[in-house]
Parts: sequence; structure tokens; C-alpha cells
Amino acid sequence: MTVTQIHGLNAGYVMELYDKFLASPDSFDENTRAFFQNWTPLTDETTTLPSEMVADVYKVKALGNYVQAIRQFGHVGAHLDPLGTPPIGDPELAPDYHGLTETDLHHLPAGLIDSPLAQGASSAYEVVQALKAVYMGSIGYDNDHIRIPEERQWLKEAIESRRYQVQASPEDALAMLDRLSQVEAFEEFLQKSFPTKYRFSVEGLDMMIPLLDELVRLADQTRNGKRTIAIAMAHRGRLNTLSHIMKKPYEEILQDFVDPEDENVIGWQLGDVKYHQGRIYDVYGNGEFVLMMPPNPSHLEAINPIAVGMARAAGTISNQRGAPHFDEHSTMQILIHGDSSFPGQGIVAETFNLSRLPGYWVGGTIHIIANNQLGFTTLPKDARSTLYASDLAKGFKVPVVHVNADDPLAVLEVARLAFDYQELFEKDFLIDLVGYRRYGHNELDEPGFTQPNMYRVVRNHPRIRQLWADQLTQQGILPTGKADELYNKHLATMQEAYDTVKAELRLEPPLEEPPKGIAKRIKTAVSLERLSALNTSLQEVVSGFNFYSKRLENTILTRRKALDNVDEPLVDWATAEELAFASILEEGIAIRLTGQDSERGTFSHRHAVLYDANTYQEPTHSTIDLRETVSPNRLVPLQVLPQAKASFVVYNSPLSEMAVLGFEFGYNVVSPETLVLWEAQYGDFVNGAQNIVDEFITSAREKWKQTPSLVMLLPHGHEGGGPDHSTGRPERFLQMAAKTNMRIANPTTAAQYFHLLRRQALLLKTDPLPLVVMTPKSLLRLPAVYSTIRELAEGKWQPLIDDPIADPDTVTRLVFCSGKFYYDLVQSQYRPQHPEVAVVRVEQLYPFPAEEIGAIVKKYAKTTQIVWAQEEPKNMGAWDFMNYRIKKLVGMDIPVNYVGRRRSSTPAEGSKTLHYTNQAIITQYAFDWKFKPE
Repeated sequence: MTVTQIHGLNAGYVMELYDKFLASPDSFDENTRAFFQNWTPLTDETTTLPSEMVADVYKVKALGNYVQAIRQFGHVGAHLDPLGTPPIGDPELAPDYHGLTETDLHHLPAGLIDSPLAQGASSAYEVVQALKAVYMGSIGYDNDHIRIPEERQWLKEAIESRRYQVQASPEDALAMLDRLSQVEAFEEFLQKSFPTKYRFSVEGLDMMIPLLDELVRLADQTRNGKRTIAIAMAHRGRLNTLSHIMKKPYEEILQDFVDPEDENVIGWQLGDVKYHQGRIYDVYGNGEFVLMMPPNPSHLEAINPIAVGMARAAGTISNQRGAPHFDEHSTMQILIHGDSSFPGQGIVAETFNLSRLPGYWVGGTIHIIANNQLGFTTLPKDARSTLYASDLAKGFKVPVVHVNADDPLAVLEVARLAFDYQELFEKDFLIDLVGYRRYGHNELDEPGFTQPNMYRVVRNHPRIRQLWADQLTQQGILPTGKADELYNKHLATMQEAYDTVKAELRLEPPLEEPPKGIAKRIKTAVSLERLSALNTSLQEVVSGFNFYSKRLENTILTRRKALDNVDEPLVDWATAEELAFASILEEGIAIRLTGQDSERGTFSHRHAVLYDANTYQEPTHSTIDLRETVSPNRLVPLQVLPQAKASFVVYNSPLSEMAVLGFEFGYNVVSPETLVLWEAQYGDFVNGAQNIVDEFITSAREKWKQTPSLVMLLPHGHEGGGPDHSTGRPERFLQMAAKTNMRIANPTTAAQYFHLLRRQALLLKTDPLPLVVMTPKSLLRLPAVYSTIRELAEGKWQPLIDDPIADPDTVTRLVFCSGKFYYDLVQSQYRPQHPEVAVVRVEQLYPFPAEEIGAIVKKYAKTTQIVWAQEEPKNMGAWDFMNYRIKKLVGMDIPVNYVGRRRSSTPAEGSKTLHYTNQAIITQYAFDWKFKPE
């Protein structure tokens, strides 16, 4: 063997160890020191080596490769399946793959392996056996994708030092048995008492409850930091978690199961099924340590961003001027996933993507996959294209640990590792808790139809309580009969609770109604003096700023001229919004605005953030600061507004709708005193968040008694932009509008938008409702939309705006419309030709302004035709909603007719020429179409 061959093949690993030996011989054990003292390093003059030395070099290098293989691939050799499926293994996990024998390992010194496990070992063989016990036991460490050296080294040392290994005392071991008995007794009691009711049992993953116990305990120990824990999960194991982690009384859970028939339920809150319910648990009763489990529909992973948003809000201080302050150590997030839904639902990836973004970062989340190796009837081969259910997390450089759910001490060890990693590095960590599902997807389902072999094994597999009891018996810890005593104790507790439950239908009364008429009475006007002072301050904070261009500078400074003449329409949309925000901040109400391109605004109208043209450097991933900072070269005028008494922040969101809107909903629920706004790039982008709209924003009040007040800004209007850039889908929101569950508006002037925003902010405490706003695009710069400063100072929100020039004695056709189409109508050539037509704007679509519309109809007493005119197709827009309500209002005396595009499967034309043609036709028809008598 030549020196060249040695250098090229083996010398790197050997020389690294040799250099360490030279630097610190005493750090090596006696055998390793002897090895290097007898070993000759390679030099340029060396041409050949003795054969025994070559063999030593090869063995050392082979040992290094073997150890690396155990660390890298040990997880595929780990025994993770409680049902006994053998691990898939890897050839590199065998020593002979590397040219090593057991004898070789006995002869090689332990110190050749850089590991805490080498301390005190007599040979490499002992170290390798210890490594295999660590990496190929009940835990599989799947971390080779972690690329940051500090994190890799920390994980390696933490794993191999056995720092987190649990040595359970007899008392702790019995406490674990008691907890497992409680978990099982809960499920078994429900199974026997209510065999025909769904409960989505935790059985097969019973250790999920002690795992959560441990995480909560660890968080509680850091009481100087953790104040809130948000726990999100779907229905599997939810009732057990609600009872034993969130401390929901057995009586309340059992009452939900009793659920007798009762016909006298009209007018009550509709509520939700028992396994969707959430809960807030104040551990010490003083607000110092609070657990939150948000309610979740059966859309599984949809809750993920909502829980993260809740945590962000819980840790945010926003009662001072500037950017809000988020304390990442004050909260912890635990997201419990399904093994099929985790790789299957895109919102999981969307939520991961939020984890390192400044506007959404929460200091790391602990993920738990409740892995029962089956999705309803779907096997992993049909559910994912990866080896593990958890593999998606690797793309976000999240450490992954797989653990056998039938090994209690291993589960606790993993919990401690996860907690400390998340605390130290402020990043996500994933625990893949591998268990099984004792019953079918629900307790009435027969899983044997589709997985006969698997469920043959499940039915013969002892429950973890029994396995743990047997282990304690073998160790001499568990007295005879103690296991049954513990189990029967918890069954008796359940029975006692059940005996107190009456067979009565327990219905939740509706939420208390807000003071009647408060939304109409709220005063949104801001005095000229206040507006002037705010305007001056906004001008001063940008004084001397290095704008990117003269055009941008003129845009910003022109806004400040709005007060030059209080009766001249100089207030455009952006100015109205900025002054509304400024006045809201002055009143101590914090504002959070996020969305795609929201800092500047999709249509380059907002410019809420200004970048110094001379000094600003775009941050990279290596320089980005996840914490809020005020920078002189990145100016947010509303953050430095002297009058502000609360924080303001605006973020550009990632190109995600579902996770981002879910996050903002969660933030809003926990911080109801903050005006939270989400803006879509175009209105129809809300399609991507339809699940959040349907399952949370519009229904949370009725299902869970939540009172969200989230604002959605949806750019809307037919302007030839094609099917995907024309509509905010008002018809969908109107279809879901019921029992005053939200507000839907389509404002047409800057002043209206000003008053709408202020009304929403001022109603946060007394009448909170979600607000859906169809916002403009071309109208942003249409002079007809501009308002006077006097309208801001003396006006108010108007649900309906009358025709300013129509003569009631002349009008015979009353045209109602909404939004941008109004300007198409009144600026058309047909307007002056038809003085008999009045065009009235409906600014508030919901709640339906019946009183205002009734007054208009009464005013135009000579009306013989009412027309609803819209630019949307007939099966979209507000027609279906308005038609019935207007007819009900006016009765049969006056026909209500439709003008607009024909029914269509697509919202708008793809051709601008065709758009303008159709727009011209419906504009004309609104004035002169001769309707046939009904």
C-alpha cells in the first residue's frame, strides 16, 4: 500500500483523531493512547507502510464509517412498531458492510469513537453496542438533514450523553401506571356506556397523554417564561386530552354523550359535536399559566395555523407605540397531527413555512404525529410517497424523532429532548409517536374489512397499561393486585360522575346580544383639530427621508395636502385608510395588517412601509431578524406616530391564503382588542382559504361561542382582469350570512372606508363581528371616489347612499347597486338621458339594511320598477341575496328585476374587448331595458 493510496482513501478521519491526540493525549483512554503512540503519521517522504499499519488505518476508517452509519441510519433499524413489524434496516448497519468483524471491534480502542458513550468503555465494541442501543432501540433519531453545525452537535451530544434518559423511581413508575389506568378507564367506560356513540379513542396511543403531561410540566417549571400553551389537535384522542390535560370535568363530557332527544330546542345555540370542542384551562386560577385548546372541526390540520396565531397573540404586548413586542419564551405551541393528514394536507407545509417568518414566528413549535399507522381505511402506501409520515418536516430542517408508543420511558425521554431543543434554538421539533388504533376510525367502524391481518394482531396485543404493569411486577415495584386497584378506582370515578348526569338536553344559550342599535349609534367622526394634528405628525415623521423616487415622495406628500381645503375632495382611499389607522392608534387600539404585498399594497397605493433609497439593504436568510425592530432605513410612519397609544404592524405574507388567514383568525380570537386585518392580493384569492372562512370565521360564533372580529379586505370589481382577478366572491359570504354572524360591505368612497374601519375598531369590545370588505382597484385613484376632510370630521358610516341628483317626483325606476358598478352607471352616457332613473348605492350588504332601503322606496313613491343592477353574473354577486329581501320589503306592488351578466360558471371574461362589450350592455339595460311584466 502506497502513501498516496492512504492519503486519498483513509487519512482524513485518522489524521483528525491523531491531531486531537497530539493536542490532548490525556483526553483519550489508555488503549487509544497506546494505539497512536505506536502509529506513524504519514509524511510526504513516506512511500510505503508496513502491512499491519495499513490494516490499522483501514480498520479505523471503517470504524468511523460504521459509527456514522449507526447515527445516520439507525432509525431504520429501530424497533418502533408496538405491533412488532420488524424494522426495514439498512446494509450499512452491519459491521461486515464496512469490512469489520466483532473481533476487530474488540481490538480497536474506544477512544477512536468521538462520543460521550466512549467514556469508560474498554473497546470500540462496547461503544458500538451502546450506540446501537441508543439509535436502534425504541427511539429512532432522524436528524441527518439538520445542516447547522451547532444544532447537529447539540443533538448528537444530547442523544449520546443520555442526558434525557428517564430513570423512573418506584414512585414515578407507579404514577405512570396510575395515569395510564386513568386514560384507559376513561375510554373503556365510554365504550361500555355508549357503544353506539363516536368518541375517536386514543387507545393504542395512550402515551400521548403522559407525553403532554411531561411537556406541560416542563413548561410550568420555566414559570419565569412560559405563560401560555396552545395545544391543537383533531378528533383522535381529543376527549381524553380535554379531560386529563385540559381538566374538563367528566360530568360535562358525559352529559354530551347522554344527549337525549328533545323537540323544544328552537332558538338555542346550534353548537358542535363533543369531539370538536375546545377549552381554556387556567392552571393556577390567576392567569399566570394558561392552557388553550382551540375548537377544531373535522378538517384535521386546519387548526394548525390558528393555534400558532393564538400563541403569537398570547405572547404579544401591543399597548404601546411602535411595533408590538413578542416574547417568544412566554408561549409554547403543541400541534398534534395525524399520520395520514400530516403528509396529505397542504396546510401543514403552509404552517411550517410560517415558522421562520418575522410576522408569524413563535419561537418554535413542538409537533406530535399521533401515528396509528392507518388513515381511516387507508394504508401508508396509499397515503404518502415517503418512508415516514414525518418526512415533510425534513424539508424545513426540523429535527425528527420516532418513538415506540408502547415504551413509556422512551416517550418521556423524547419529550424532554424536544422541549429543550425548542427552548434553546427557538425552532420546531417533531415527535413521531408510533402506535396503533385499537378500533376502527370510529368505534362503530369495522377495520378488519380492510386490514384483517393488522387487526388480528391488534386484538391480541396487550394494552400499554398491562405491559407497563407487567414490567413493574417483574421489577418488584408493583404489589399484587395494585394494577387492578388503580384501574377500578378510575372506573369508579367515572361511574360517580355518570350518576350525577341527568338525562336532560344540555343546550348552550346563544351569546348575549350586544346593546340594540349600537353599531348605528357609534360615532366614527374625528374632529378637524385631531385630523389636522395627525396629518401634521405623519408629515413630520417622513421629513428628510430618502425616498426611492420623486414619484413616491410626491405620492406620500400629496396625502398631507388633504387638509388644505376642508371642502375639496382631496382624500383618496389610501389617505382615508392612513388617517383612520392613525386615529384608531390614538385611541389606544392596536392594529395588525397582513397580506400579500400589503406593505406597499397590490396596486401601489398604501406605502405603509418606506425604504431608505441610500442605506436600506434587503436582508437575507442569514441576516434576517425575527424580532420586531425599528430601523432608521426602514420607516413605518404609523409606528413612530407621536399620538399613538398602541402598536401598529404590517407584514407582507407568504403566498399562502389558508394558513395565513388561519393564523390571523387565531391571533384575533386571543387578542380581540386588536384590529386585525387580512388583505388578499385579489379578492378571489380568498378561494385558497375557503376552509378557514367556512369552518371558523363565519361559523365560530354559532358553533363555539367565539366572537371573532377579523377584517378581510378583498379587492373586487370587473375591470377586464379576467376570471381570476375580478371578484371577492361576495355571493359566498352572503350565502353564509345568518343570525348576524358578520358584516359585509362594499364601500364606494374614501370617507365610507374611513368610517367603516373606525366603526369596526370602536365595536371590538361591544359588538365584535367579522368584517368582509369588497375593496376597490381602479377606484383607488378615481377622483369621484375622493372625499373631503369634512366628511371624515362630520360624517358617519352610511349603509346606503341615496342618489344625490334624482328628483322623487320624476323617478319611476329605482336602481339599487353596490360597489364600483355605481360609477359605471352614473358616468355613462345614459345617465343624463334618463332623469326617471335613480341610482342608489347599497354600501352594507349584510346585515341587510332593511330600514334604509324601505325609507328610499318610500321616498321615491312614484317608483313602478325596482332594479338590482350588478356587474357579476346572475348566479354570483348579491342578486340572489337581495332579490328575496327586497321583494319581501316592498311586497307584490313593485316588481324587482335583475340587470347584470347572465349566469356563468366563471366570474368574468378573459377578453378585455368582450368585458367592455358586456359592461356597456348591462350599463345601458339598467336605464332603459323594458322588463316584461311578471
